[in-house]
Amino acid sequence: MPLHTAVVLLAAAVIGLVIAALTVLSGTHPATAALAGMTAAGASITVLRTLIR
Repeated sequence: MPLHTAVVLLAAAVIGLVIAALTVLSGTHPATAALAGMTAAGASITVLRTLIR
């Protein structure tokens, strides 16, 4: 796996975990927080891919 891909996926995973944790702390159901985290991670991949070069 190229270094660029590893950095993008790691940053996306961190973003997803942060969003999920903040969603849980706001009082929503954990399943909803997991979906929010996965959505944020998926959406951030395309942005991170262009920003990290």
